[in-house]
Amino acid sequence: MRTSDVAIVGAGIVGAACALECARAGLRVAVFEAREIGGGATAAGMGHIVVMDDSEEQFALTRYSQLLWSELAAELPHEVEYDACGTIWIAASEREMDEARRKRDYYAARGVAAELLDARSLAEAEPNLRPGLAGGLRIPGDCVVYPPCAARFLIDRARALGARVEVGRAVVKLSGNRIELADGSAVSCGLAVNAAGASAPELAPELAVQKRKGHLVITDRYPGFVRHQLVELGYLESAHSASSDSVAFNVQPRRTGQLLIGSSRQYGVGDARMDAAMTRRMLERACSYMPRLGALAAIRGWTGFRPATADNLPLIGPSREQPDVWVAAGHEGLGITTSLATGRLIADQIAGRPAAIPVGPYLPRSVTS
Repeated sequence: MRTSDVAIVGAGIVGAACALECARAGLRVAVFEAREIGGGATAAGMGHIVVMDDSEEQFALTRYSQLLWSELAAELPHEVEYDACGTIWIAASEREMDEARRKRDYYAARGVAAELLDARSLAEAEPNLRPGLAGGLRIPGDCVVYPPCAARFLIDRARALGARVEVGRAVVKLSGNRIELADGSAVSCGLAVNAAGASAPELAPELAVQKRKGHLVITDRYPGFVRHQLVELGYLESAHSASSDSVAFNVQPRRTGQLLIGSSRQYGVGDARMDAAMTRRMLERACSYMPRLGALAAIRGWTGFRPATADNLPLIGPSREQPDVWVAAGHEGLGITTSLATGRLIADQIAGRPAAIPVGPYLPRSVTS
């Protein structure tokens, strides 16, 4: 006998959003999480909710999800630490100011508020940045959440709608209408959703998803030191290098007064330990933009593995190989941003409802496609 309509593997923020949206659609939902709710890449991430414009498909998904987060904001509890701080993309040169202008025009044409900052306005907005920067682009609609608590909030909402959540139940095999667990038991379902993040290919080796390691460092409490999420415009190039290690300036203010400092990216590294050389590069890059960071006390650092795809778009929809196995994976560094849209698109497809944006660009593809 079928025990659920939808069995979701993984209770990171993407799996949690899928659980909530499927439960809202009236489906019987079961969630299986091997370790903890909001763990994995969710616990390791910065929690930046940001509109991106690498492609029209990426813009559509990030903008849709940002709007869903904005709709949900008033319902989020204090521990989710929702902060509508906005983002400033920092231009270090006139060439990067040209990119800031391009982004402004792109966003303005699509209804996203964006404000160009000259050097003086940037210094007024963020006094701790180094002198001599060319300017920047402020996106006031971007925001920040604390990802583990956001995932737990979504799971709690799903539970309230009848979802069954089983923690400590590792799934080892997905096969049609059946999932097999590490303890030797099996569960029947209408369909399964693989939302296992960087571990998704372990359940479906055909998925074109790779692990990408990142480092983060968090400081002690320095309220007001940083006012916006700050990202260098050079981040866009470094973040999408598929063949080399990279670092970029990326600093986030937390509601606690702490600062979260990133970011780094490494392919082909399976060791989860902190890499001293990579951490040093990342912090030196941060201090090159914000010299006074070097005088602040860092209290902890950690790493995580982002599930990346070659075209920087997640996989959302039914598997090509097994139509009863669905995929919600490959979100790389945008899983927090795009979680709500992913959950909505999964539920729309399962329920046969029209979606707010075209789903075609995100349908799963295999490593051989």
